[in-house]
Amino acid sequence: MAALLGATAPAGAVAQTVARLAWTACAEGFQCASVRVPVDYSEPRGAGLDLAVVRHPAGDPAHRIGSLFYNPGGPAVPGTAALPLMLDRFPQEVRDRFDIVSFDPRGTGGSAAVQCFDDPADEQALLAGTPAGFPAGAAQQQSWTDAYRRLGRQCATRPLMAHLSTANVARDLDLLRQAVGDRDLTYLGTSYGSYLGATYANLFPGRVRAMVLDSAPDPAAWSTGRDADAGLGPLLRNRSDVAAGRVLDAFLDACGQAGPAGCAFSAGMPAATRARYDELLSRLRDRPVVLGGTAFTEGATVEATIVSLYAPAPVPGVPGTGWAQLGALLQSLWTAGGAPDAPLPPVAHPSPDQALAVVCSDSAPPPADARAASALARARSGAVGPWFAWADERCADWPARDGDRYDGPWNRRTARPILVVANTGDPAMPYEGSQAMARSLGRAGLLTVDGFGHTVLANPSDCAARYEARYLLNGALPRPGTVCMPNQRPFERS
Repeated sequence: MAALLGATAPAGAVAQTVARLAWTACAEGFQCASVRVPVDYSEPRGAGLDLAVVRHPAGDPAHRIGSLFYNPGGPAVPGTAALPLMLDRFPQEVRDRFDIVSFDPRGTGGSAAVQCFDDPADEQALLAGTPAGFPAGAAQQQSWTDAYRRLGRQCATRPLMAHLSTANVARDLDLLRQAVGDRDLTYLGTSYGSYLGATYANLFPGRVRAMVLDSAPDPAAWSTGRDADAGLGPLLRNRSDVAAGRVLDAFLDACGQAGPAGCAFSAGMPAATRARYDELLSRLRDRPVVLGGTAFTEGATVEATIVSLYAPAPVPGVPGTGWAQLGALLQSLWTAGGAPDAPLPPVAHPSPDQALAVVCSDSAPPPADARAASALARARSGAVGPWFAWADERCADWPARDGDRYDGPWNRRTARPILVVANTGDPAMPYEGSQAMARSLGRAGLLTVDGFGHTVLANPSDCAARYEARYLLNGALPRPGTVCMPNQRPFERS
């Protein structure tokens, strides 16, 4: 373990020193270490926490450039788990020339993970009255609001909760940069990880060597809001609901065109397939279906749809991925009988503690009127809209806010330009967000992939990978207006 020898005050990039990391073998081909960082950067010699770190050493040590830091997003996805899963998505020349390094952000995974209840069963009992997806009707909506208000109050009792902003993770990242011995930062962040990268770039602009921001939000919309959207929660301000609605329509159109042989849910034509989806949700609103021990209500089905839109083509090693699999699930729900008149199976809620701890303490809170936000989202985004509105609502009464968070400006001129990459059909981070990110940053270019799916890294494009590799190795941005194609189209057989 490396010991912290110095740190910055929150507002500045004061000279710091950390000990080098002591790596030990862990998973096959990987090495692990830890580094101690301050809990509160305004008191750098106060309480500390240990960050879990992992790396895959460069394949060509003789020509090694340095370390490439990777953050998978989330927020609160542990990098130590994500990097082994995603390593083969990095271009071979990048893996040869860089140690690929990731870490569990503070409050996540092996880095002092936030757990609001001492006994997870107590949290499950609290959330048991909330439905999967989003609430339907006044009673469920009130139960949702009450449960997440109580969760926020419980989480606020944890001392780390007031120090989990993206800005503090960026400060941790700068200490990690020093701990691996790099003078400047080379970085790739996907989804929320792109927001972390933008925050780092504006806190430490002189330390940017190369930075790829894959599928980015509009940074101002995410942190505080812009114009008329300023009163909404972060997902609606970011217009993630609009992106998901567009991609859902694209899925249903492609499914209809593919026919039943290519997409099980196809009604033979795009318009008819859209109508079938609407009718399915209407059925489930009145009478849920139980499949494999899971109750599919309208909200649960919308949630499953949104998640499945992330990867149009099957992801190797991840069962159930791909738009064809989504079509199969929807067709199973279409042909199944309604649930019997008996209590539905209980909903198992993955703990939201770590993700909410970042989002709710890091950005402007949503308004108290979640019903109005849900109606707005449904009107502009269709069936998926309420899911995003009620996801935002979980932060409405969150009591913990990090005073050291960063809300802009976003245009500080970095030592070297930044590369933003994005799919035009991203269902989580709209393409317009990446365009806004590229415009907002002091020095940035945009590489477009004309395809679907959340993040380019998870939905490969050999064309984009070549541009990214050249940029990471040599700093060369693609020409303005460059557009790549994905390796695979939806419902296309590999």
